[in-house]
Amino acid sequence: MRICRVDKENISNILENLLKRSPNQYGSYQSAVDEIVADVRENGDAALFAYAKKFDKADLTADNLCVTEEEIKEAYDAVDPSLVEVIRRAGANIRAYHERQKRNSWFESQPNGIILGQKVTALASVGIYVPGGKASYPSTVLMNTLPAKVAGVGEIVMATPAGADGKVNPVTLVAAHEAGADIIYKVGGAQAVAAMAYGTESVKKVDKIVGPGNIYVALAKKSVYGHVSIDSIAGPSEILVLADETANPRFVAADLLSQAEHDELASAILVTTSENLAKAVSEEIDEFTKTLSRREIICKSLENYGYILIAENMDEAVDIANEIASEHLEIVTADPFEVMTKVKNAGAIFIGEYSSEPLGDYFAGPNHVLPTNGTAKFFSPLGVDDYIKKSSIIYYSKEALAPVKDDIIRFAEAESLTAHANSIKVRFEKGE
Repeated sequence: MRICRVDKENISNILENLLKRSPNQYGSYQSAVDEIVADVRENGDAALFAYAKKFDKADLTADNLCVTEEEIKEAYDAVDPSLVEVIRRAGANIRAYHERQKRNSWFESQPNGIILGQKVTALASVGIYVPGGKASYPSTVLMNTLPAKVAGVGEIVMATPAGADGKVNPVTLVAAHEAGADIIYKVGGAQAVAAMAYGTESVKKVDKIVGPGNIYVALAKKSVYGHVSIDSIAGPSEILVLADETANPRFVAADLLSQAEHDELASAILVTTSENLAKAVSEEIDEFTKTLSRREIICKSLENYGYILIAENMDEAVDIANEIASEHLEIVTADPFEVMTKVKNAGAIFIGEYSSEPLGDYFAGPNHVLPTNGTAKFFSPLGVDDYIKKSSIIYYSKEALAPVKDDIIRFAEAESLTAHANSIKVRFEKGE
């Protein structure tokens, strides 16, 4: 893994390199995605089922599109009971954390006849996309579904691709049932996003679509935004570790590799004040990589987007971390809580040598759907707020409006909006 000392030029080059991973840079895929989206919007089920056959080899119809109760039961029979218990314990942690994010409506009444407030309403329906194929992602199911349940969303539907046998991964089904999904559709890809965005004869239109997926799913979400809301356009996974000479190099190396194994576009960066640690971590990475099952993916990821940066001091290291604004940030220093106070930009912050990133991925409770590609500078993790909307409440009595009416009229006339001004004036005409 390459080691270099920090300077303005190489940090600029690294940032430029990392930004190449953004889904916004993959315009060559957009036309194909737009064609699928338009086809599903126009032709509904016929297009949806044709794409399921083409891409997933699954024979879907209106009759077998939705997962049945019998299939849920079969899934429980197929999954090791000990894994079901792990899913339940993780789900309890995730639910408890997100319960603390709930907002209440509020109203403030003033003596002069004014009532102001905010009404919080859960979304009526949400569509959750869950990747499928040979792998299963129960953590993705829990992280996207449970905040919606906590928020009080009226109906939660899930789309996940079926295999050629028409079956959905049983672990995914168990997690969906445990989390409380109401409907599960056996479709994936851009066509599933389009179906949930516009509705078909068999798929209900939703108000918002959340969840990760490949570049086709990401660009489909981008295409339908405005017809429905979306959570974000997620990029490849990334981790940045802030460490000093007290860090355990074996732990640090293992944590960097935990993200590098996601895919070839994943990014793993160590920023340290210790040259000795930098060298030791690099050696540990070489040793780990020899035995890990996803060795080829890891090597490609580290070759393209892996860095060990040596900073002059911890303040410089933190500045770099804030500039990169990583999805996952681990702080492994002598005083990690003090360093944490200086961090401004990160999706999730893991403090101390026993708070490794997979703890957040699966079990601790905070959401693992996080901003990527530097968007932690202005985006937040997925949470209960993503499943609600807010309405402003305004009430003025005539007595409250009277002393401010001239100010409003003056504002309106300054903008040449005379009908606005008139709307106030008519309330104070003679006899009113």
